[in-house]
Amino acid sequence: MRVQTTFSNSVNSDSDNYQSMNPFQTPLVYLKGVGQSRAEVLKKELELHTFEDLLRHFPFRYIDRTRFYKVREIREELPYVQVLARIVSKEVVGEKQSRRLVVKAKDDTGIIELVWFKGINWIEKTIIPGKVYILFGKPGFFNMMPQMAHPEMELYVPGAQKQGNLSLQPVYNSTEKLKQFSLDTKGIQKLTASLLDQHAKDIRENLPLYIINQFKLLNRADAYRNIHFPGDATLLNEALIRLKFEELFFLQLKLLKNKLLHTQKFKGNVFDKVGHYFNEFYHNKLPFTLTDPQKRVLKEIRQDTQRGIQMNRLLQGDVGSGKTVVALMSMLIAIDNGFQTCIMAPTEILATQHYQTIKSLVGDDFIEVALLTGSTKQKDRKVLHQKLEDGDLKILVGTHALIEDKVQFKNLGFVVIDEQHRFGVEQRSKLWRKNIIPPHILVMTATPIPRTLAMTLYGDLDVSVIDQLPAGRKPIKTVHFFENQRLRMFGFMKQEIALGRQIYVVYPLIQESEKLDLKNLEDGIEAMSREFPLPNYRLSIVHGKMKPADKDFEMQRFIKHETQIMVATTVIEVGVNVPNASVMIIENAERFGLSQLHQLRGRVGRGAEQSYCILMSSHKLSNDGKIRLDTMVKTNNGFEISEIDLQLRGPGNIEGTQQSGVVDLKLANLATDQELLFKVRKCVEAIFEKDPQLAHPENQVLHHAFEVKNAGLSWDKIS
Repeated sequence: MRVQTTFSNSVNSDSDNYQSMNPFQTPLVYLKGVGQSRAEVLKKELELHTFEDLLRHFPFRYIDRTRFYKVREIREELPYVQVLARIVSKEVVGEKQSRRLVVKAKDDTGIIELVWFKGINWIEKTIIPGKVYILFGKPGFFNMMPQMAHPEMELYVPGAQKQGNLSLQPVYNSTEKLKQFSLDTKGIQKLTASLLDQHAKDIRENLPLYIINQFKLLNRADAYRNIHFPGDATLLNEALIRLKFEELFFLQLKLLKNKLLHTQKFKGNVFDKVGHYFNEFYHNKLPFTLTDPQKRVLKEIRQDTQRGIQMNRLLQGDVGSGKTVVALMSMLIAIDNGFQTCIMAPTEILATQHYQTIKSLVGDDFIEVALLTGSTKQKDRKVLHQKLEDGDLKILVGTHALIEDKVQFKNLGFVVIDEQHRFGVEQRSKLWRKNIIPPHILVMTATPIPRTLAMTLYGDLDVSVIDQLPAGRKPIKTVHFFENQRLRMFGFMKQEIALGRQIYVVYPLIQESEKLDLKNLEDGIEAMSREFPLPNYRLSIVHGKMKPADKDFEMQRFIKHETQIMVATTVIEVGVNVPNASVMIIENAERFGLSQLHQLRGRVGRGAEQSYCILMSSHKLSNDGKIRLDTMVKTNNGFEISEIDLQLRGPGNIEGTQQSGVVDLKLANLATDQELLFKVRKCVEAIFEKDPQLAHPENQVLHHAFEVKNAGLSWDKIS
């Protein structure tokens, strides 16, 4: 679902002479100064194929070359600085690994040391003692002396005319291979300057004039000029705002246009009554009072299913926040209106768990609930298929088995999909086709997604949030222990086991260093077995190298309380429910991401007892590692955690975003540009409210954007 805000946004690309009309689609080989071999290497190394690709290869930082620093003015906290100094001496010191080139340079205020660890022989040949150089690099200090590692150096020629922009110089991503073709940052700078000289006049505006005026945006051509060669810091900032606005704008335009098309195109079944099943369950079977957020979400679903438009709603809520009950009560409304329902989970364990939860809530004589997974026996399947086709079976829980062609419903009206990012797009769309009028869809996820990301990833879904735990659930207490506090941890484990509780101990498994990980796990198991010997204690062991049947056997032993401690790598299934497990110990916690830590912690705290999460780590912690562990200790709120995770990792690495490809933004950043995204979203909503077809003359330029090839997104690709 990649959204390109191409230069063709304001042109109808279907026309045959489009190539000649739009110079930005021209292959790079035709740009002066590129040629065949350079074009090949740019394609291979940076995926730059056309003029447009080069223009959208933005600098990742800028260098302020307006002033020279004196040696004595250098401070460690300064970013990159340039210094004018004369080379005094150079020598290669150290052996093998520690071999380095050390050069001393001085100005009238002091001496600075320059050091190289790579390319020593080549650099040593080029440096001439006694000559004055412009040194440029990140300053630091070593043994109290100012130092620069691997600085850029240029022979100082007094009175020479400097080329390009003398204030903020762009720095571009390059590679070692590109440098062999003189395409370092300077080489790319030259090509971009030449492209802008020739074609800046061809950059067409793709936003309506009233939006440019309303948000005081720079015009498009100026924005591109100033992002590459800013006149000053203010112009650079304005260029950034304009281009980020544009990226987010076309992304939201596409998502909301799809939502609109969808409501026009897909009619939905109307659930106009709340009847026997819902009322009976609500008044006589529900074992607890619903929380306010649960009531709110039910109301939102109720409203959606009365509008005659097919519902597509995302329900977000932390592990244990009561999403399944909301899903079940929504399904009962569907059943009251004469429809069948189903719930699809990504794994057999999860499907079985949903089945057991729903069964225990509704009881035996109330309504029939069936389970369909890969392990369902053939003779049971026959009966199940028949009941579905007759319309007798109202609630079916299952895995991917639900979407097989031979599973036919008489009248499917409501579908719940759990942990949506674990399903491929095609699989989800198959459920759509199980009825003439597509069923209402409720997508559930226990991975809290920050608002900005939800608006972008699921911009075409309505989002509901349960942000409160059910009454009687105690928040999990989280502590962080260092390696030297291990005995305290063992003591605590024995205390909890004496109270009849069970414990998870989880080790990270990270592919690159499987040997190290397995060793960690083996050492851990050995230490546990010594500390918790038979017959008083029993351990279950689960790791990725085991056969599925063995894994399942060990899991079942733990679930049946035959073992007190489960030692595992992160293969513990999402949402496995062992109410008696009250302690989660995460070894090498610094090696996990925040959302992973939060998901693991959510495996405990399922019962009424106080639960605990102990994060074990070494004393060596990176800054990010420290922030992650502190965040876990400080808060149980999944949404707060997801916001911090987004800031630390960036949007592309958040679970579920890789497959969607939607966060393929070049400049805008969903972590830091939240305010801008909300503004843009409101602006797009207002446009569609006034002009749903984008037919007004002032929106012509936007209307054209959808006529460009690939602008339309097919709905079953998204759902």
